[in-house]
Amino acid sequence: MVAGELVQEHLRLDNASEIDIKTPVHNGVVPTRDQYSDLTNGAAHLAELDSKALEQEIPPDEKQAMLPGDEKCIETKLFWRRFAVLAVFSLYSLVNAFQWIQYSIITNIFAHFYNVSSDKIDWLSIVYMVAYVPLIFPATWLLDKKGLKLTALMGAGLNCVGAWVKCASVRPDLFGVTMTGQIICSVAQVFILGLPSRIASVWFGPKEVSTACATAVLGNQLGVAIGFLLPPVLVPNTVEDIKLMGHNISVMFYGTAVVSTALFILTVIVMEDRPPLPPSQAQAVLLDCAPEDYSYRQSIINLFKNKPFILLLISYGVMTGSFYSVSTLLNQMIMACYEELNAGRIGLTLVVAGMVGSIICGLWLDHTKTYKMTTLIVYILSFIGMVLFSFTLNLNRIYLVFFTAGVLGFFMTGYLPLGFEFGVEITYPESEGTSSGLLNAFAQIFGILFTLIQGKLTTNYRPLAGNLFLCVWIFLGIFLTGWLTPCSDLFCTHLFCSTENTIEYNKIHNNAMKATPQMFMFIYCLRLS
Repeated sequence: MVAGELVQEHLRLDNASEIDIKTPVHNGVVPTRDQYSDLTNGAAHLAELDSKALEQEIPPDEKQAMLPGDEKCIETKLFWRRFAVLAVFSLYSLVNAFQWIQYSIITNIFAHFYNVSSDKIDWLSIVYMVAYVPLIFPATWLLDKKGLKLTALMGAGLNCVGAWVKCASVRPDLFGVTMTGQIICSVAQVFILGLPSRIASVWFGPKEVSTACATAVLGNQLGVAIGFLLPPVLVPNTVEDIKLMGHNISVMFYGTAVVSTALFILTVIVMEDRPPLPPSQAQAVLLDCAPEDYSYRQSIINLFKNKPFILLLISYGVMTGSFYSVSTLLNQMIMACYEELNAGRIGLTLVVAGMVGSIICGLWLDHTKTYKMTTLIVYILSFIGMVLFSFTLNLNRIYLVFFTAGVLGFFMTGYLPLGFEFGVEITYPESEGTSSGLLNAFAQIFGILFTLIQGKLTTNYRPLAGNLFLCVWIFLGIFLTGWLTPCSDLFCTHLFCSTENTIEYNKIHNNAMKATPQMFMFIYCLRLS
């Protein structure tokens, strides 16, 4: 039973129905503003719905999608190619994430090799965050206007170029060259981080979307994990032999460049904008909308008028920025208490636990669709994990640090796909790329600020001071998430401003088939609380 049928049945039982919401629009005739007013001002009485029922996804009909104002049915189908698209994206996202963290996890070694201070090595990671903020808007415009394939090629191609530039920087006086290569890689990640939700929604069915998004994010997390693990092994601290150190760095750089090149070739072969047939009814309806109706500028404006999304931007930025800060400064935190090889191992534990958390959270969302509850619980547990990690770091019990790092990673990294999917849910039908891009932009802004401030606190005082700084912000993020009401003002704008526009009404009418609680509650009362 689709959402519209649930609405109609409920209104019939209350003997207050004046509009058949399920009736398709024909010949350009749409309900009037008065009819909508009747629906929301008492003509249709809203009874209290069972909360468990609201949280459940209503299984959509995967075989066909009936479009309003049209007698034809649009067929939907899932293609095996979607797994190849997801795999290739995840792999080159992995390599890009590896290149982000490969410097900071052995900060002391690179600082010695290039004869620079540790804060300059930190900037090799911070540049990823700095580049993202101004470039996210042209990148999301490219995704929305030119499609998934060109955006993916830009990401994989720049990732490959940056890796080869680094190969030419293996000399103590060429720090500027390695910075140039890292800047190119940082531009590449602008065309990577916003794609998980787009790939998931365009290629995968409703029952797979959250899991696919989590898997796409998983590739980036796995890259960070490998970035924690391999550099300390490939480039040991041979302080007495700079030549050997340079050789080891060269092996790491050339290996990365070869893998990046192979993945760029695979991206050219495998990646496509979308499958021949839409995977879900939601995508079928969006495809039916005329492309000239879409305005990227208006989409940005709509998102910034969406109060729940603004709260999510801040709370997501705080959590993800904290993760970026901890990842960048982990070497310095561990080196203050333990030997450097443990930094990579603890980082690996943190990220691998987070990968498990991401998949579990994705599966949970696909099963329950309890977006706000799941996000809030994970946020609270991330705060607890951060507190535990902060106070056990200097107890000289390395196994306890491994455990608390795993707890922190499980929830903090597991939050990343939750934020993506929650953002898509409260901003539908706006572009997934636009909402994800803004979420990532705020994450980078908070990441820059947190890394610089936590780095100063760690250097001037001790790691505990920097970690407590993050704890305070994460605690604030809990309250922001609790205040977040999953109802988009954007939906109300669409309804009241576009009731005379058939195309816009068609979009609104068919939001029900997305089968999420806010869709059919919106049709009831324009408010989900």
